[in-house]
Amino acid sequence: MRKLIETTFVTLNGVIDEPQRWSPPYWDDEHAAYSQGLMEGVDAQVLGRVTYEGFADAWMQRGGDPFTDHFNAMPKYVATRTLTEWKWNAQPLEGDAAEAVRRLKEEDGGNLIKYGTGSFSKTLLENRLVDEYHFWIFPVVADGVNMFRGDNVDLTHLELLGTTTFKSGIVVHKLGPKA
Repeated sequence: MRKLIETTFVTLNGVIDEPQRWSPPYWDDEHAAYSQGLMEGVDAQVLGRVTYEGFADAWMQRGGDPFTDHFNAMPKYVATRTLTEWKWNAQPLEGDAAEAVRRLKEEDGGNLIKYGTGSFSKTLLENRLVDEYHFWIFPVVADGVNMFRGDNVDLTHLELLGTTTFKSGIVVHKLGPKA
């Protein structure tokens, strides 16, 4: 069975939106190595519509290194009710998004990775479909949308699977569903 890994950037005060505005000063070799490590064994992405649209515009213009080429080449499965045109090796998750992800996890193949945190993440959390969370906590405070804010998320306990600290001050908490 494939594993679903969710990875997202978050500020000290829980802001998740516009990471391109506040995270770049912390990108370094450690950051790149951890990102590359997350991609090992991954052969497809699962994305919400907003992340897909932002990523497609940004990543389609890039290439020429192993990480970016792999990132761009892999299939993307997108949770959406509104998109009808597709690019960047993407296709919609057909029918109920949670059931579609459950079916993807049951298929043969490498792991699945999901970037970003938003309303689709709440659906995945409620259905206990994420096997690993990688929350990159950046040493910055910013104004913006907070993770799961106003989403009426049920109380969910997670188990700490590991912690990685970078010289830049980023701390990645790797968490999984509590048994």
